[in-house]
Amino acid sequence: MADRLGRLAEEIKRELSSIIATEVKDPRLGMISITEVNVSRDLSWAKVYYSQLGSEEEREQTLEGLNRAKGFVRTELAKRLRVRHTPEIIFQFDPSLERGAKMDALLRTLNTTKEDEGRHEGNE
Repeated sequence: MADRLGRLAEEIKRELSSIIATEVKDPRLGMISITEVNVSRDLSWAKVYYSQLGSEEEREQTLEGLNRAKGFVRTELAKRLRVRHTPEIIFQFDPSLERGAKMDALLRTLNTTKEDEGRHEGNE
């Protein structure tokens, strides 16, 4: 059962990425990535995690756009999936991409600082 849920979650992730990128015509939806999908055991809901780089305001607008398109997206998903009941979709922001970008920037500044210190020590 867990294996079946995993395959279904992957299929939902793939199809949602395609639907949002090509079918949904909402200017509030910028460049977003579907990072993960968790499906309930009874297939009643699917939590869809998405990431996006941008401000808090842009993220709120994206979530608004996703929630507004939820009915259309679910209908399109129903056409593409081979399941009797298409799960209710719950969109949630996934901050991991943003955290990774901040961590990467922090590590870069630390590296630059160490290189600068090394140059200064060599000059003395």
